[in-house]
Amino acid sequence: MEKTLRKIIEIDENLCDGCGNCVTGCAEGALQIINGKAKVVSETFCDGLGACIGECPTGALKIVEREASPFDEEAVKKHLAKKEDATMPCGCPSAHIQIFDKPSACETANKPKHFESAQEESALTHWPIQIKLIPASAPFLKGADLLVLADCTAVAFPTLHRDLMKGKVVMMGCPKFDDVQEYVQKFADIFKTAGIKSVTVAVMEVPCCSGMPMIVKKGMEAADKKIPMKEIVLSLRGKILKGQ
Repeated sequence: MEKTLRKIIEIDENLCDGCGNCVTGCAEGALQIINGKAKVVSETFCDGLGACIGECPTGALKIVEREASPFDEEAVKKHLAKKEDATMPCGCPSAHIQIFDKPSACETANKPKHFESAQEESALTHWPIQIKLIPASAPFLKGADLLVLADCTAVAFPTLHRDLMKGKVVMMGCPKFDDVQEYVQKFADIFKTAGIKSVTVAVMEVPCCSGMPMIVKKGMEAADKKIPMKEIVLSLRGKILKGQ
């Protein structure tokens, strides 16, 4: 393809911390986090308008004028459609929707005493839990209080089930390594159709995790919804630093 002199985004990898905020800000899907850094996946997807620049907290992005492949709107549409198709649940067992029954009063009363002291009961009410695998039409999303977890929080926070998960529908993902624009669209679809009552977003204190609240907020904006949202930030040792 013949290149022309035009404006296009340029990324300083020395300044990029891989937070993913710019990926959220690019409606054309031209940016992606690869090996912990933001990259332009194709020059033809970048329109050169720089909507992503304002989302960057480190100043790693700027608009330059250089020879580049022309912006291709049709290629962008195909690219976004392909990404949307990729989010559809696959035929593997991990994508099969399940809603778990709560134990009856009788089952709870007859639970062996040694079981109570050995482990707490799981607060998980449904499957799947990965953002990528949950369709916006999943029945457990209807009228739910949503708990959106950055993956690492599940390992860092020792009382996750007891203190955060009870009564909530869980969605998990990584704002650094997963497809940010795909997640924005997923949340937009959920917020448009599911009647979500509230959202709690739990992330780690590391910079890359800051992308998850941004993803959820962008999803609300795209759905034109205002839903009560609470942010919880955990330390690397699992202490609540914000949102308690």
